[in-house]
Amino acid sequence: MLKSILGCCKVYISESRNRSALESIERAAKLFPLAPIINKFEDVAYNRVGYTLVSDLAPSEPCHLTNAVLAMVKAAFDTVDFQMHSGTHPRLGVVDHICFHPLVGASLDQAARNARCLAIDMGSSLQVSTYLYGAAHEEGRTLDSIRRIFGYFKPNSSENQWIGGLKSDSVLLKPDCGPSQVTSTKGVAVIGATNWVDNYNVPVLSSDISAVRRIAKRVSGRGGGLASVQAMALAHGEGVIEVACNLLDPNKVGGERVQQEVELLAKEEGISVERGYYTDFSQEEIVKSYLKLFEERI
Repeated sequence: MLKSILGCCKVYISESRNRSALESIERAAKLFPLAPIINKFEDVAYNRVGYTLVSDLAPSEPCHLTNAVLAMVKAAFDTVDFQMHSGTHPRLGVVDHICFHPLVGASLDQAARNARCLAIDMGSSLQVSTYLYGAAHEEGRTLDSIRRIFGYFKPNSSENQWIGGLKSDSVLLKPDCGPSQVTSTKGVAVIGATNWVDNYNVPVLSSDISAVRRIAKRVSGRGGGLASVQAMALAHGEGVIEVACNLLDPNKVGGERVQQEVELLAKEEGISVERGYYTDFSQEEIVKSYLKLFEERI
């Protein structure tokens, strides 16, 4: 079954320890078989799960992708209480981040339209404060600029943990959609559309968060390191801190280049490094998995 206009949506939810919640979220997605979950990445230390869904974006059809994601979001809000959440990955809400990417035959504008439609639906029907970024935002606002306003990158508890909801019920930035007051059990959501982004994490065998933060800063483009790379240091179990990276232009700077740079900088700090890993399939693998799934259904 060949689809000529494919889009992808990545959904990051602040939960990975509550099995019944994840099952509920995945049941909701299965009600939309034309927008299947192609990949799922759970991280118990971070208490976070990422889902990758793919569907046809043909304008003549209902948007199966946004409908599936909206159902998953509703299930997440029904089963996860943001005030009770804890983990070593930053987050702004139960549904922390959603991003649409164009795949085969699709344009970034099409992905952006889907992002805006979802934000409107989430804001109105689910009453969650929602922020747009990338091509979905009229000024192309970046994801990290929104996160910095909310203090996303600073742990709010000891042992480099993020615990509970946002500090205030009043939003620090006017939402693009939804209420101006934060629902404490939901938090806020950030939704965007960009070209493909890879996520690559490198485990560093150390408990010295300051040292690994220095490494992450020097790896990132913001810190004068690799262009198009965003990096942060996150505790990941006993004796391990990850340099977690967003590769904004993976065709120019990929995981292998990041691995080399982290190893070089860690050596200067006298720290050992393990082999890094991607948290999702490549674009090509995702398209191949989607097409194979529908071939098997025929």
